[in-house]
Amino acid sequence: MIYSRNAMSGGDEVPTVCVEHLEGAPLSFMTTAAALRMQTLTEPAAVVPTTTRTIKQFNRIQLPGAPWRYAITSNGGNILVDGVPDMSWRIDLDAKVRAGGATLSEVSAELRSRIDDSWVTKFRIADHLFAYLVVKPKAVPDGFLAEWDAWCRTRGWSASQQGRKIYTMPLAVCKSIAVAEVRRRLTESGELVTGARTLAAGDGALDAEMLRAADSAIRPRHGELEQLNWTSPNLTITQASGIMAGEEIIDWLLRASPAHED
Repeated sequence: MIYSRNAMSGGDEVPTVCVEHLEGAPLSFMTTAAALRMQTLTEPAAVVPTTTRTIKQFNRIQLPGAPWRYAITSNGGNILVDGVPDMSWRIDLDAKVRAGGATLSEVSAELRSRIDDSWVTKFRIADHLFAYLVVKPKAVPDGFLAEWDAWCRTRGWSASQQGRKIYTMPLAVCKSIAVAEVRRRLTESGELVTGARTLAAGDGALDAEMLRAADSAIRPRHGELEQLNWTSPNLTITQASGIMAGEEIIDWLLRASPAHED
């Protein structure tokens, strides 16, 4: 939904609004139209921002429509309730990660042994849950991702790349599981009617399961899933790419919302 200047891809002439700053400098943008429609989307729908970003990274974003009753960060590792991490969710998830195979320390040590500064610019541990690399994409050794993912899979983890980042993620940490939990809570509280449809949008391999699990889903014509030519019977693909795809996605969500259906 938000784009850096480098990722806008053809939206240079479109009015934009900055929705994220880093150390005082503008970092991420939406089209002005997308920002206004995002605000409108919160009226007919329970909007749940869902991201692989850490809590700290998510809190940098001034996404139209806030404050959020629920938000999902850390690829499903954390559920924020009125902006506060739900510790019972996190404790249960950490237990599932431990039971699933290798520890974060073991995986991180192995990953460090396989990389060097010629193609990796940053190594980060995110919310004590998973690791990611910031890389020079063209310098990544041939076969690295496939070999690393194969090592991870036998130990309860996986690896995927999105742009300049390579994520190493426990299989237990999954957006779709967190989305299902938030949906359950919203239904139990009466904030969602029973049988309400789940709509989802995403562009990376870490979004695939969430998109597949939704009643209807949409992805942009760019990003990792586009490169993989990923599809699903419930999936719509935008006509646009770059920042204009973000606008198209919000329009699609509005058309699919209960108010529009009525």
